[in-house]
Amino acid sequence: MKMVSLLLLLLLGLCNAQDGSDHGAESEILMDQSDTEDITTTILRMNNGSTELMLEGDLVIPRTRNAMKCLHKPYNCRWPKSANGNVEVPYVLSSKYDQSEKRTILYAMKDMEANTCIRYVPRARQTAYLNILPRFGCATTPGYVGDKQTVSLQRFGCIDHGIIQHELLHTLGFYHEHMRSDRDQYVKINFDNIIESFEFQFKKFDTDNLNTPYDYTSLMQYTRRALGKGNSETITPIPDASVVIGKSKRLSDIDIVRINRLYMC
Repeated sequence: MKMVSLLLLLLLGLCNAQDGSDHGAESEILMDQSDTEDITTTILRMNNGSTELMLEGDLVIPRTRNAMKCLHKPYNCRWPKSANGNVEVPYVLSSKYDQSEKRTILYAMKDMEANTCIRYVPRARQTAYLNILPRFGCATTPGYVGDKQTVSLQRFGCIDHGIIQHELLHTLGFYHEHMRSDRDQYVKINFDNIIESFEFQFKKFDTDNLNTPYDYTSLMQYTRRALGKGNSETITPIPDASVVIGKSKRLSDIDIVRINRLYMC
């Protein structure tokens, strides 16, 4: 009887770990990012099983880059500049986060502000704003959408400095590095090694590369074995296959340059 009770408690804990809105202490042990796990692996793991239609693993396709090109859209995909020259991005931070989680999110924002003209401001009455809440996974929609924009940062897994900045870069209009238009000069995509049905996450886009070089250290660069069959290599850097990719924990120098060029800081 004791064994049955223990099994029921374990199953209950696993079910609670899938709830994107709130988690107990047990789920922190199950879902938290390991010290050795890279950002890409964590994001893809956290989003595994999401009911949202994902592009690139963590971009929610609206049912309504380097940098994305603002083509054929009813809105400008870049956040507007304020009269003071800064780009103010209003946000609402869910009350379901505890104080430590809120501090981590706010610090990631402050770190992005440090060398750019991006300024994250608490929402007053703005129509367009980031709604940051602990839904399932780590994901958002790309670019400025002119309305409420959900940024999903699940507790016990997504509250990590690099992951937060990665998702915020998406909201500013940036795709993953391996999707940029000139990527074939810098990386080889090993399509035979990609898990079946995930090939679309390695699609090449017509991006605005902002006259910046390909950046293996970008916070937006996938790891070598992202979505690989049996942990096989899906992205091989060229011409030097020994280059380390996808291991950054915060904005790279080139990530900062691109923000400033895209928003004319």
